[in-house]
Amino acid sequence: MAPYGSWPTPITSELVVRAAAGLGAVVLDGDAVVWSEQRPEEGGRTQLVRRAPDGTTTDLLPAGLDARTAVHEYGGGAWWARDGVVWFVHWADQRLRRLADGGEPEPVTPEPDSPRADRWADGDVHPGGRWMAVVHEHHPAGGGPADVVNEVALLDGTGELPPRSLVRGPDFVSDPRFSPDGRRLCWVQWSHPDMPWDGTELCVADLHDGPVGPGLSRPAVVAGRPDAAPGGDGRGESVAQPRWAPDGSLWFVSDRSGWWNLYRWVPPAPGAPAREGRVEPVVEVEAEIGVPQWVFGQSRYAFLDGGRAVFAYTRDGLDHLAVRAADGTVHDLDLPYTAISSVEAAGDAVVFVGASPVAEPAVVRLRLDGVALAGEPEVLRPPRDLGLDPAWFSFPEPIDFPTSGGRTAHGLFYPPTNPEVTPPEGELPPLLVLIHGGPTSAARPMLQLRTQYWTSRGFAVVDVNYGGSTGYGRAYRNQLRGAWGVVDVDDCEAAARWLAEQGRVDPDRLCIRGGSAGGYTTLAALAFRDTFAAGASHYGVADLEALATETHKFESRYLDSLIGPYPQRRDLYVERSPIHHLEGFDRPLIVLQGLEDEVVPPNQAEMIVDALRAKGVPVAYVPFEGEQHGFRRAENIRRALDAELSFYAQVFGFDLPPEEGIEPVVVENLPPR
Repeated sequence: MAPYGSWPTPITSELVVRAAAGLGAVVLDGDAVVWSEQRPEEGGRTQLVRRAPDGTTTDLLPAGLDARTAVHEYGGGAWWARDGVVWFVHWADQRLRRLADGGEPEPVTPEPDSPRADRWADGDVHPGGRWMAVVHEHHPAGGGPADVVNEVALLDGTGELPPRSLVRGPDFVSDPRFSPDGRRLCWVQWSHPDMPWDGTELCVADLHDGPVGPGLSRPAVVAGRPDAAPGGDGRGESVAQPRWAPDGSLWFVSDRSGWWNLYRWVPPAPGAPAREGRVEPVVEVEAEIGVPQWVFGQSRYAFLDGGRAVFAYTRDGLDHLAVRAADGTVHDLDLPYTAISSVEAAGDAVVFVGASPVAEPAVVRLRLDGVALAGEPEVLRPPRDLGLDPAWFSFPEPIDFPTSGGRTAHGLFYPPTNPEVTPPEGELPPLLVLIHGGPTSAARPMLQLRTQYWTSRGFAVVDVNYGGSTGYGRAYRNQLRGAWGVVDVDDCEAAARWLAEQGRVDPDRLCIRGGSAGGYTTLAALAFRDTFAAGASHYGVADLEALATETHKFESRYLDSLIGPYPQRRDLYVERSPIHHLEGFDRPLIVLQGLEDEVVPPNQAEMIVDALRAKGVPVAYVPFEGEQHGFRRAENIRRALDAELSFYAQVFGFDLPPEEGIEPVVVENLPPR
């Protein structure tokens, strides 16, 4: 029997990062499968791995190369492959490189005028093989977010001709894709103040031969409509993930029904303009096939042969995989995976990244017989062998709970779980309220050792899908419009209070923690409410005005919809900024911050820490050299976890497990025990 929080556990920070690899995109290249792995033990770099048909795997990138793009700052779509050739963006200089089987990487984009001024992402190779359509982001020297140019560019794979602009004008573009016959190009576009989940447009243009490569003619918007938040009515249409089908139709995800479902654009008769095509539904369900487009290269559906398609969907916070038959009927596949991404297919085979409550992400291949599984799933890239009995893992329990305004909010509850400890009699566990980033995002229902790190020590955890989260339809997503810092705080507070009322957690030891947008909600909850006993902000926002004026282009108008247009509604920015309400802070806080963060600059963290230090509120500050928005290096991931545990141990008066050798964090202004 040991106090909650102090339970000995094999799930240490060292185990969290040991041989860890965050799996990203998957690509089918002939009979080979290629995927990306983010490796904390290699400084957080992204490696590409090819699995040959005989099952052997090969790391493709030489030491020192990192397949990661900085377009939109969040990246994604940093590489693509075809016929044994891989194109990838190297993080250090942002130049696109070509890597042929057995060769050395060669740059295919020019040296920029200034370091990292030209960034590339989300490319597609023309069926003829020579040309590529790629998203290009240009940062002029000395310019600010308003000067950044985003466009679809045409690249010459031979290197004979310089890059040339194909689509310019919208603030943002994504998903340039050539039709199978090479006669059309599609892309998605949107402009400020919309984010891609507010309102986008799907465009199609004809391709014609020109003296310096293909050009576009007769461009047309074939689906989608802007929302122009915040002045819009919230009923724009968010279109994403366009993909040409073998029959020449163009499939895409749209939330026109209130849910991100599947539709297709059927081209008009040969020679007619694209605007004369028609859009028809393909899969309509009260569930989310789409996900918010924070990064490029997302794939939640793919084409099988025989007119079938496979797709992932989210319902009640959990992912599922299903097949749409040629006759339009939908058939669920009975699989153990509750978090699914990067769905690809060819013939009767489906490959995806899948995870479950007892297994970290793996690259999985299925064989289908019609619309049913043909045999057991084949794991191509297994999750880590953690050497742990599943009895150590706390299973996520989906919960629904009442919150402000008569609404219902959602979450995943993880009770404290440790097979070797008997909980103390008459004591309830402390609670960690986790807040996902975004805030337009969602909690992921899969084994995450960073969560089990806490539950195996005696903490209860609730991962809150507050109003504004994705996975519950557009109406739920829109609950945060104009209400960031209100609805999210209400729902996190409601989750904690509801669990305390149910007798599942200690009402006197409710803690709140989050990163990025979740860090803001943490700070707001501590500044404006009195529910929580302590909090942890990982690269969180303290000053909304500073965020609105200092952040990068992609998010520079995001707050228009979450709060209101700036500077017109400066009053709301001041009203909801924790930095302006220091009088409300009287609970201990730990702040963890990357010093190269371009999304939430370090001065945000330093302002709040300096203010609490001066006020005499217990505070700890842990900065990390060389880290951006989110911690990628193994040693920093470890230190962040252990420092936060040390912080709670000092605040609540329990001892750290001596066998782990955790270095205590310095908590200023903390009264002696």
